Amino acid sequence: MPEENQQLKERKTLDEREQMSELERLRHSCAHVMATAILRLWPDAQFAYGPPVENGFYYDVELDHRISPEDFEAIEAEMKKEIKANNVFEKLVVTRDQAIADAKSGRLGGLSERPDNESKFKLDLLDQIPEGEPISYYRNGDFVDLCAGPHVMRTGNIKAFKLTSVASAYYKGDENNPQLQRIYGTAFKNKTELEAYFTMLEEAKKRDHRKLGAEMGLYTIDAEYTGPGMPLWLPKGTAIVEELEKLAKETEFAAGYVRVRTPHLAKEKMYRTSGHLPYYADSMFPPMTLDELAAKRSELVEKKRHLWEHCWASGAVEALKLTSAHLEALNPSQELQLLERRINTPEVEVSSEQMGCLQELRDVARELFQMPLAESYYLKAMNCPHHHRIFAAEPRSYRDLPLRLAEYGCCYRYEQSGELFGLMRVRSLNMNDAHIYCTEEQFAEEFRAVNDMYLKYFRIFGLEKYVMRFSTHSKEGLGKKYVDEPELWLKTEDMVRRVLQESGINYVEVANEAAFYGPKIDVQVWSAIGREFTIATNQVDFAVPAKFGLQYKDRDNSFKTPLCIHRAPLGTHERFIGFLIEHYAGNFPLWLAPEQVRVLTIGEDEALIAYAKGILNELRGHQVRAEADFSHDPIKAKVAEAEKARVHTMLAIGPRDMENGNVSVRLHGKGHQGAKPKGEVVSDIVAAIRERRA
Repeated sequence: MPEENQQLKERKTLDEREQMSELERLRHSCAHVMATAILRLWPDAQFAYGPPVENGFYYDVELDHRISPEDFEAIEAEMKKEIKANNVFEKLVVTRDQAIADAKSGRLGGLSERPDNESKFKLDLLDQIPEGEPISYYRNGDFVDLCAGPHVMRTGNIKAFKLTSVASAYYKGDENNPQLQRIYGTAFKNKTELEAYFTMLEEAKKRDHRKLGAEMGLYTIDAEYTGPGMPLWLPKGTAIVEELEKLAKETEFAAGYVRVRTPHLAKEKMYRTSGHLPYYADSMFPPMTLDELAAKRSELVEKKRHLWEHCWASGAVEALKLTSAHLEALNPSQELQLLERRINTPEVEVSSEQMGCLQELRDVARELFQMPLAESYYLKAMNCPHHHRIFAAEPRSYRDLPLRLAEYGCCYRYEQSGELFGLMRVRSLNMNDAHIYCTEEQFAEEFRAVNDMYLKYFRIFGLEKYVMRFSTHSKEGLGKKYVDEPELWLKTEDMVRRVLQESGINYVEVANEAAFYGPKIDVQVWSAIGREFTIATNQVDFAVPAKFGLQYKDRDNSFKTPLCIHRAPLGTHERFIGFLIEHYAGNFPLWLAPEQVRVLTIGEDEALIAYAKGILNELRGHQVRAEADFSHDPIKAKVAEAEKARVHTMLAIGPRDMENGNVSVRLHGKGHQGAKPKGEVVSDIVAAIRERRA
């Protein structure tokens, strides 16, 4: 579900609305100004939602006129008039009856009453407001809208805005509801910030991971054969994947993690126990039903049919006075009870042959009745339940904790086709996953160590701006959206909060966005051009280990349930590499570059080629991803081709270089670096890769 529709599905509380940032209030207000402008141009417009979202705002509208980007200039002109008027955003608290009357008259969500055009979406939204909660409008000039706010003081506070796009969206994100037009825009505090934002967007287009991924030959998505959202990693992309996996394995080994491997499938019981079913059923692939006893069942059914025919013909079941219609109407349990009653009725005499037939029929019916039904298997949507079963595989003591189980597990999520987006939203994903089982006393140190690991990765990838988004529960969601353990929620949230504060971590706290089993942290980072991404998560789980009966024996010989920390500092290969492509604009540092070095020859002399091959082989002997271009092309053409392919380091070798034991070094995007001794160059390349220099 897209972020916007998720916001609609889970209505924000009044407290959450009051926590809106200054920029969100500005954008929310701009949405109302946009609605005002649209109504001045098309008075029959019917409005649904108009929230602030990441990087802007939108308003959903039902309108016969199809709004297009060509209409934006006219809408923006009307918006400027409303801003110039500097109207107050006035809050009005009304009764439910008054609100319903205003919606039916068309006044709500309009500039005036519209008797033939009642505000149907506003009537529906009124139904969602709980009894006893205040109902409020916000009015700016002639426009009145059902809204809990908050807003800026006046329309004149809106200094810089722009409409950006128009799309279609179902009301409440439900395809059974009317399809509306969604008009997007953005707003900033001033024109400088607005212009910087659009400059960033232009740069982001150039860095689009889908465009660069195709140009560089990193991955492909074969929707026809493999399926949408299922990336196929090409050799160059696989090199990046393996470098990231190597980084994670080295880092985790040093931090005391042990590696495990788990299957791609699990029985339905696994996810029922964990609680992922039914919570996440919509985002899991449909189950596969495997009936391993089908052949045996078919054989018994046929045998039972023959026995019934024999008993019928011999008169063994005559006393039951059954017709074939009666027999077909019996369920297996009734059939078995009927046969048991017939066999245990002594007043009705039967021959030994008839009794033998009845007993055999009864035994076959019983075997069929007791035979288990076909089992359902699900593609693995998350690794944690599998890791819980690994924890449970052996007796555990407090001496074994903390136990840190790590895996690059392949998971599958059934994202809706309209939500798939390159590497950022996929259906198959390889996750840098791990689960830490620990005592309450160990929690703070373990959680802090996970955060330190994030900070280490930020330094390696040159990520200077980040924020940890700390998500907590809401009382209203207990037993519905969240595990109903109010005391544990407060306790674990306080534990996380203390670690963040004591560590000096840059974080913000957000209510009502936790995982269903505990508080979590989403890691937000900003790329080199200032674009925000969510790349990883760190979650506390105080509920699911108990569901699986996970225990360890404590010092006093009592059994206790461990806490579990879910963490994935590098997120998934797919999303993280998509981020890195855009962060580096495809110009990866040497250690991460798909092709690290290309050896280029100047001339065709055999001795020169042999010298170049020697350097190539030496580099490859050190596991450097080095290639060569010994073609007849001029050196300028070879350099141009290597630059186009974003090869990090080019080693040009001519007769003079060979005579002096040198190579001429050229770096992608930085030009010629001069001639240097080949041994020095090779050593520096190997060291730069080993140290993962930026």
